[in-house]
Amino acid sequence: GIVLVAINPYEQLPIYEQDVIYAYSGQNMGDMDPHIFAVAEEAYKQMARDEKNQSIIVSGESGAGKTVSAKYAMRFFATVGGSASETNIEAKVLASSPIMEAIGNAKTTRNDNSSRFGKYIQIGFDKRYHIIGANMRTYLLEKSRVVFQAEDERNYHIFYQLCASASLPEFKDLGLSK
Repeated sequence: GIVLVAINPYEQLPIYEQDVIYAYSGQNMGDMDPHIFAVAEEAYKQMARDEKNQSIIVSGESGAGKTVSAKYAMRFFATVGGSASETNIEAKVLASSPIMEAIGNAKTTRNDNSSRFGKYIQIGFDKRYHIIGANMRTYLLEKSRVVFQAEDERNYHIFYQLCASASLPEFKDLGLSK
């Protein structure tokens, strides 16, 4: 399959704006510069042409920008599928896991708020290839980090938040004494 190597610039760049989405929409792979939108367009076209499910695997080290790349792909699908303004699918999908984000994020030597789990995001399309829904289906917590952490790293944020809240009256209701 297609492989795209992307680097997280740690800042907003104009290469992910609406006009760039429209520039890549309908193009063939290789006609334009390598881009997450080119990969998303190829998957979208193959889904429509072959009527088969498509997958985009986003992989990389901590802080590489995997979540950001997934957001851009979802934004592309929402825009070309005609549902960007109707559903704001990108925001809805990513907002659907605040509890997992609180439990599954930690401080690493490369990233102060690094996700410690894998996400499988499934986006559903109707027969006109418009987005009709999405969900996150699988979480792969790094269990090894519960009992071990590297020097200068911080374990899951939730542990520190719970310890800092132990004196609050609401804490008693959680049933987490001693």
